[in-house]
Amino acid sequence: MKTRILGRTEIEVSEIGYGAWGIGGAMWAESDDKQSIEALEKAIELGLGFIDTAYAYGDGHSEQLIAKVIKRHPHVRVATKIPPKNFRWPAQPGVPIDQCFPMDWIVSCTERSLKNLGVEALDLQQLHVWSPGWINSDVWRNAFIRLRNEGKVRYFGVSVNDHQPDSVMDLVSTNLIDTVQVIYNIFDQSPGDGLTHLCKEHEVGVIARCPFDEGSLTGAIKPGVTFPKGDFRNNYFSGDRPQQVWEHVEKLRAEIGDQAVSLPDAALRYVLSDPAVSTVIPGMRRISSVEQNCASSDRGPLSPALIERLRAHRWDRNFYGA
Repeated sequence: MKTRILGRTEIEVSEIGYGAWGIGGAMWAESDDKQSIEALEKAIELGLGFIDTAYAYGDGHSEQLIAKVIKRHPHVRVATKIPPKNFRWPAQPGVPIDQCFPMDWIVSCTERSLKNLGVEALDLQQLHVWSPGWINSDVWRNAFIRLRNEGKVRYFGVSVNDHQPDSVMDLVSTNLIDTVQVIYNIFDQSPGDGLTHLCKEHEVGVIARCPFDEGSLTGAIKPGVTFPKGDFRNNYFSGDRPQQVWEHVEKLRAEIGDQAVSLPDAALRYVLSDPAVSTVIPGMRRISSVEQNCASSDRGPLSPALIERLRAHRWDRNFYGA
């Protein structure tokens, strides 16, 4: 497993990180704790050294599962996130920061996550949503300063609203945050339009989430696909969306040909081909997925020629918000 440095921090992270939303159980049906822990252990055995979670992933359940694992592997770096107090995703335009991230909420959520994870300090704490209107507020800045001075958090970042990379451009330019987490994949190439270049310039780490577009880029979404009751993908892939996905993916397969061992391999290596990306965090609930995904780091970036051809497969849409 290759590693990269997380922006301006001194934190070394594995190129393939662990996205821990699915193991929290919330909105993902059939999550199995034993299987999740086995997958985490296998990932670490294969060199994975970065896990991204959030309190909202099962009301702390994901954090608590991770605590059981990192107790045995204290070298693994962990990032978590503070949910907005109004529990609205994404952040709505015009909503004041006091309704989402008042100082006492930022502090108390951080202390709760510290307890869940069983650590004295967080490597990275993130706001789970962001609104450009908050950029000049002293609330989040003072909360970050307080937590850093108290030794409870080392670095801070924000998780960018779905498909809105431009919403943090001004924030990145302030040099007041250390990382951004953003949707980045073959379909949603928008972070590469400007955000990742700006992050590179300001030495802000980029954590790339949803490299598989919630499963589209694994090749598993086909017409007639079904999901268990309570699984959020019933909405994400509602109506004729599986047909749309399948048509796009089949064209993509033909483009990739034999230049990757699989569609998921190409998806991960596409994101890692951007030098501004510090780590990519696929969700992995099974050992087989862990083994497949972790191997992609050793294969290196895709060829510049293929990257250029993949531009034609950009697909701008929002299955979360519709």
